[in-house]
Order: sequence, then structure tokens, then C-alpha cells
Amino acid sequence: MTLKKIADVILPTRWADFNLLAFEAADANNQAGAERTETVLALTLGDIHIAPPLVRIHSQCMTGEVFHSMRCDCYEQLHLALRAIAEQNAGVLVYEHQEGRGIGLIEKLRAYQLQDQGLDTIDANLRLGHAVDLRSYRLSVEVLRFLNIHSLQLMTNNPDKIHAVRFSGIEITRRVSADVPANPHSARYLAIKRNKLGHLFNSTADFLDVGDRSVCNPSVLDLADVAGGHRPATLHLVREPARKG
Repeated sequence: MTLKKIADVILPTRWADFNLLAFEAADANNQAGAERTETVLALTLGDIHIAPPLVRIHSQCMTGEVFHSMRCDCYEQLHLALRAIAEQNAGVLVYEHQEGRGIGLIEKLRAYQLQDQGLDTIDANLRLGHAVDLRSYRLSVEVLRFLNIHSLQLMTNNPDKIHAVRFSGIEITRRVSADVPANPHSARYLAIKRNKLGHLFNSTADFLDVGDRSVCNPSVLDLADVAGGHRPATLHLVREPARKG
């Protein structure tokens, strides 16, 4: 895979003025044998080398991020990450073009149609002939290498992202929870991610909590638990007092 930076611009946002980098990668290592060009974006802020920066690897979700669909948590997780990076004054958000866990927008909408008929997100993909998750984090890792990041704080609930980063040789100093409040439309989806995909969440009851949940002190998960196959509950990033029990 050959990674090439195409553009580097200032992107003012409500949280901070980020640098937005656009990359192209030519990959000849695919089943068809033909060279394929992929694209990926990276938003960077501050000095990302003085200490392990906060990093979020985020997959594109047009339905959530453009139309604000309430079926998923993508919009909220994207904003959570940008806000957290701004509060730390340093970090990176890698934005992958892998809509619908890699199946693309139209196929994701076909999967939504099956979900409206009662299937869950996994069974819908399988019914359409897709794998449960087609995403690869190889390009994201190449971007982190391009940025000379050797250690980081990783904001994710997805063990696959943890494994991909660790396998690349980049050190994860801590995991930061990507938990966001759910709603009645997304609660089942989040439960499926936890129960069938092994994502690291708190209890289903917490999914239906509402209120202001802002990043103050990012929660930490002992990475040895992930390596050992354990799935301990993570702490929400909240301003309100922690619940007892």
C-alpha cells in the first residue's frame, strides 16, 4: 500500500480549528489483482508528539452524520471525539470511508429495510450475502504511521480497532470510552454490538439514560482485559455524579 497526502487545509469547527489532511492509497493487494485507490481523511489538532495523543478511528456514516439518523450512535460518537480532542488540545481523528461496516451506503439501506422487518444488524448483513464486518483498519494505521505516532490514547468501544492498532506495533497507553447516550431507536442496535460483536459498553439500562454527557476525565480500560477476552463495564464520560452499585 502506497499512501500519498493530497491536501492539507485548515478546518474551523465549533470545537477548534483542526488541520484536515486528505490521503489517497493505491493498493494492489486485493482479490481482483487490480490496483484500487482508497481515500481517507485525518483531522489533527495541536502537538501530537509531545505526549500520546487522543486518537479516534471513525467510519463514515452518511445517514447518521448528514441526516442525523437516530438508528445508530455514529453522529454522537463523532462529535464526542472532536470535543474530547479539543478539550485535550491535541489529537487525531482518522475518518474512514467504510460506510455500513464496509458494505456501502446502498447496501446499508437494504440492510435497514431487513431490520425494519425484524432482523438485527448482523443477520441483515448475512441475509444480503455480506460478512458481519468488512472493514479493514490497515489504511487508518498507515495514516497514523505517516503522522509518526508511536503511542496513543485510543477512543473506541470496538476490540477489533484495539487489536488492529496493537498488531501494527503502535502502543495504546489507554482506552478511552466512546459511550454516548442512546435513544429508543438505537438501543437495540447498541445491545447487538455489545452482545454479538463484543463491543465494550455499560449495561443496556444505561443506554436509555439521557442528559448532558461531556468529556471531563476519559475512562480507562486495562488493555490486559481485552487481550484476555474479558469485557468489563466501562465508565461513562459524564458530569453528573456516578451511580452507586
